[in-house]
Order: sequence, then structure tokens, then C-alpha cells
Amino acid sequence: MERLTSTQMIPDAFQGARDDVTVQLAIIWDQIKAPLIVPLLRIAVAICLIMSLMLFIERVYMGVVIMLVKLFGRKPDRRYRWEAMKDDVEVGNSTYPMVLVQIPMYNEREVYQLSIGAACGLSWPSDRVIIQVLDDSTDPTIKDMVELECKRWASKGINIKYEIRDNRNGYKSGALKEGMKRSYVKSCDYVAIFDADFQPEPDFLRRTIPFLVHNPELALVQTRWKFGNLDRFNHYFNFSHLNLAVITVNLGP
Repeated sequence: MERLTSTQMIPDAFQGARDDVTVQLAIIWDQIKAPLIVPLLRIAVAICLIMSLMLFIERVYMGVVIMLVKLFGRKPDRRYRWEAMKDDVEVGNSTYPMVLVQIPMYNEREVYQLSIGAACGLSWPSDRVIIQVLDDSTDPTIKDMVELECKRWASKGINIKYEIRDNRNGYKSGALKEGMKRSYVKSCDYVAIFDADFQPEPDFLRRTIPFLVHNPELALVQTRWKFGNLDRFNHYFNFSHLNLAVITVNLGP
């Protein structure tokens, strides 16, 4: 068998450019871009078109759903029974269910006073509500400040509990779970959960609890929330001073 020469092993395009690496790479690119790169680009373009079509269909679908809900959907106060809680002279405040208000906190130096103050300002009989501040703060100074604020409200006759734990397992959800283990929680019918930045309106419980009282099939009421300082949020992306957001859960069977 005749020995192959270097001229036979290297394509003609490489002849004269064997010592120039740049030219060789350019020649290789010219050889592979058409059969390899172009099909890949076509596939990528096709995928992008398909995804764009899917997004368009989703937007149209959501627009139709929103329009139908606006036209034919019933608001919660029409869909479910709702009656305002009424005072009873004979039985007193016992007609109001017992509500536990949970506020999980973690180093909330800027908003702890506003949040605790808003919860303590709820227009609900003081003997039918328990404010539970679940403080997971790691800053000793902030912990002292939050505890002092709780004591200040307690001195005004508010039933407020300051609770801490020796770990942060589960973070805020873990704090909420730990708070539910307290013995006084057993006397509560419902629990309202406010994040540390939330500032509910005073009539919040009066607007939400009746949905659960008069509709036993409901176990949860979730309300909308909005920014109390939207202009500042738009400029500084500050999440503080959120106005209204809470979840109310029925503790009954």
C-alpha cells in the first residue's frame, strides 16, 4: 500500500495555510457554519416563535377570563352570606368570636411600632382578641424595643403577648407554628395573620370575620393589600408601611 502524503491528507483549501492558525480556523468555520450553525439558529427561532405564540394565547385567555369575571362574577359579599357582628346587651361581648392576631417579626426596627399599633387598634372587643407578637429578632436592641412596645400596649389594657423562641427553624412559618402551641390559643376561634409590615384598617376584623361566622364551609379569607407609601416605594423600592394584607383562618373543626 502506498504511503499517504501530507498533500493527500489535507484538503486543498488548507494548502498554503498550514502555518497560519487564524486562517485555518476561518476555513474550518466556513466549512461547518452552513451545515451546523444555520439549522441550530433556525431551531432557536422556531422555539422563540412558539413561546411567543404561547404567551400571546395566555394573555388572550387571561383577558377573556378577567372580562367574564368582571361581567358575570359575583363579589364575595354577594356570593357568601355576610352580616355585621351585633352587640347583645344580655350576653355582652360573648357574641363575638375569640380572635388570635399573629404578627411574626424579624429585626423590624422601622415598622414594629406601626404594625403593633395597628393590630392593637382593631375595633374588636378587647376581651375577645389576643395580639401575639412572635419576635425572631437577632438584634438584642430591637428585641428590647419590641418587648417594651408590647408592655406599653399591655399597660393600656390590650391583651398582647410577646413570644420569643431559642431558634429560627422554619423562619416566619416556624414562628407562626410555634405560636399556635401556646395554651391560651385553645380559646381562640379564628386567627388573623399580619406580616410585620402590614397595617390593617381598624374595622378589618369586622369586615372579614362575618364571612367565616356565617359560612361554615369557609376556612380562609384572604384580603387584598396595597402600599401605604406607593410613591416612596416607586422611588426607593421600600417595602415598609404596607397597608392591608392578612389571612384569616378558622381554627374550628
